[in-house]
Amino acid sequence: MKVLKVAIIGCGLIGNKRGDHLGPHELIVCADTDGQKATALANQHKGAIATDNWKFAATHPDVDIVIVATTPNYMPTITLAAIEANKHVLVEKPAARNALELKAVVDAAQKHQRKVRVGFNHRYHPALQKAHEIMQSGRMGPLMFIRGRYGHGGRPGYEKEWRADPDIGGGGELLDQGMHLIDLSRWFLGDFTNIQGHVANFFWSMPVEDNAFMMLRTEDDKIAWLQTSWTEWKNLFSFEIFGRDGKLQIDGLGGSYGPEKLTYYQMLPQMGPPAIESFDFAGPDLSWQSEFKAFIEDIENNREPSPNLKDAYEALKIVDTIYASHRENI
Repeated sequence: MKVLKVAIIGCGLIGNKRGDHLGPHELIVCADTDGQKATALANQHKGAIATDNWKFAATHPDVDIVIVATTPNYMPTITLAAIEANKHVLVEKPAARNALELKAVVDAAQKHQRKVRVGFNHRYHPALQKAHEIMQSGRMGPLMFIRGRYGHGGRPGYEKEWRADPDIGGGGELLDQGMHLIDLSRWFLGDFTNIQGHVANFFWSMPVEDNAFMMLRTEDDKIAWLQTSWTEWKNLFSFEIFGRDGKLQIDGLGGSYGPEKLTYYQMLPQMGPPAIESFDFAGPDLSWQSEFKAFIEDIENNREPSPNLKDAYEALKIVDTIYASHRENI
């Protein structure tokens, strides 16, 4: 296996998580507008250099992979520059503030034949991986609908942070945690052709929403009924997948969201109480490691990443539709 050289642009919480889970691959450039953050991450990796110039990192001749972990307003510009410099890219979700911003990136990745993976990290949580495996086995029968809830409560001063600025983040909670729920729902059910939703401010005084509600329907009438919230005072992740012959329920993501657990309820021929099978996933969060390993395999095997730019583009179109509907009804 060839050891690939990596640049991380955006050295905050997620950039540091990425740096911790590169496996045998080598971090050689760390970039952040806050030079102290870049230096702090570089100091954890022998030989890595720090810079406040993202262009230097994105186009560095020795770099094979660029990880983009900035705020959304910078994501498409940096990703595009890295692709045009013939780098492979892992860009965090949402990958852009809207679908239009991402379109040029999609076209460039195809033109330059670069691998671009979007960091919808939740697909790599073990409970969701196991749920997807059970779904694909056919044991649940045809899927019917999904019910998903995801949220946290913010912190004092949340309304003054970058997430509250639409010019930086592009939107509020719908574009933040909502993108994960949309991506997971597409992963299980496929593309949505009918989009209904509502965004609202219930608590935080900010120009972006703190709650979002969605009902998404596929062409064959499978439904995802989703809520994402910044007023969930006890952090919550709950994702339920309903099939004709059973139900999969994922609770928690570890840490403040509680222990990660999958429960499989299998309908019996006589119906009544189902057979129950539970899977508990204790221990450290290995999703970051698994996701990056999959990206390396994408590159080595010339395989299209999944999730990729198309997945981000389709999810952003759903977000755009809900925001447009909201503006029309103000």
